[in-house]
Formats: sequence, structure tokens, C-alpha cells
Amino acid sequence: MARPGFADASLPLFVPQGDADEACPQALTGRLPSYIADHRKRLRSRFMEGGAQAMPDYELLELVLFRAIPRQDVKPLARLLLDTFGDFNRVVTASVPRLLMVKGVGETVIQELKIVEAAAQRMMRARVMHRPVLSSWDTLLDYCHTTMAHRETEQFRILFLDRKNVLIADEEQAKGTVDHVPVYPREVVKRALELNASALILVHNHPSGDPTPSEADISMTIQVQDACQTLGLVLHDHLIIGKSRELSFRASGYL
Repeated sequence: MARPGFADASLPLFVPQGDADEACPQALTGRLPSYIADHRKRLRSRFMEGGAQAMPDYELLELVLFRAIPRQDVKPLARLLLDTFGDFNRVVTASVPRLLMVKGVGETVIQELKIVEAAAQRMMRARVMHRPVLSSWDTLLDYCHTTMAHRETEQFRILFLDRKNVLIADEEQAKGTVDHVPVYPREVVKRALELNASALILVHNHPSGDPTPSEADISMTIQVQDACQTLGLVLHDHLIIGKSRELSFRASGYL
């Protein structure tokens, strides 16, 4: 059960020095005080004029929280979320149970964060689906990083391609723990045949941030490659997505 939302924080008597555009978190009624209304107006104007590049992570996160918390200061919560998870991307992609552990976060805040995450992933997915992926490799990598780089547990995905290397399906096959995800080569090739795919790209993430393949990763990839060759399928690559970089089995000589 989700914890209550945002109105149960203790109320300080004074605004903190040096960060006083908004008051500290409190439930407000009636007209929004000018120091909050003006701050929000300034942030929105800066965003419209300069885009996200003109704003640090905590201010961009404030913009997201404005809708979830219309009657309170959101700056302290934005900073707390960033202190907890590290950066904007990790906040947006954090799991619901972990978000609920942060004081001040309730279902409405989580909903806004997950809308942002879903929108980003859908936009990136639209850039790769039903397109030749081998000729737009950087776009494919951007998509993989957007969807997987900041997950806290391992996820295994398969990209299914047709004879022209057009991406016809992108499916999550399994979820695992922080350092392991179960993969069954037989199920991988079975699904490829069901989709009438001609080629595959395997993708999984390493929550540790280091994309170096484990012995299990290498062994599993070889097993999938052998199964693909038996059935006339092509395994183009296996990508391991880390926090800031990825590893290609093909480019690294594992395939």
C-alpha cells in the first residue's frame, strides 16, 4: 500500500538561507504565495526559452513535480530525490518500491515520474521500430540506454529483425536480480520462429554500470548463436548496457 502523499512534513518557521525561491514543504490553501508562484513562473520561462540544457537536474525535476504537488514547495523534495538516486534519469527510472521509501513521495509523484519515463521510452522506441537498425546503430544504442541503463535489476531483451534487418519486434524476455537474469536459448529461437524473424540482437543491462561480460554472459551467447545457426537465424550482436557505455560482443570479438 502506498504511503500518504505530501502534507505531513513538519513546518519550519523560516525559509532556508541561500535557497529561498520557495518555502519549505507545507500544505497550502487558498491563493498560491507569490514567492512560490513567481519561482514556478521563472522556471517555466527559462525552460521555454533555453530548454532542458539551461537547467540543472533539480530544476528540471521541479518542473515535473509542479503538477504532482500544486500547493507546495517542491524544491526540497527534488533535491532529496536527487540525493537518493543520483541524477534525473535515475530518479525517473527508479522502481516504485524505492521511490515510496523517500519521504514526501506518494502515488501522484510516482505517476508523474513514470509518465515522463514512459514518454521518453516511447519516443525513442518510435525512432527504431520498423526501421533498418544496422544502418542507424547509434539510434538503437540511444534507445537501449534510455530503456535499460538505469534499471536496478538485470533485464534481458531481444530485438527481432526481418530479412532486410528491419526491427519488427522488441520484447522483454526475462527479468532477474542485480547480477543475474535467466535466459533459455531454446525459448529465444522459438520466439524468433514464431515472429518469422530472420535475425536477432540480444540486449541486457548490468546494474553495476560495468558492461564487461561475465562468463555466464559469454556462455549463454554462444549457446544462442549455436541454436540460431542450427535454424538458419543470424545473431547480429549481443549488447550489454552499462550506466554510461555499452559493450558489443561483435565489436569486442566475442562473436
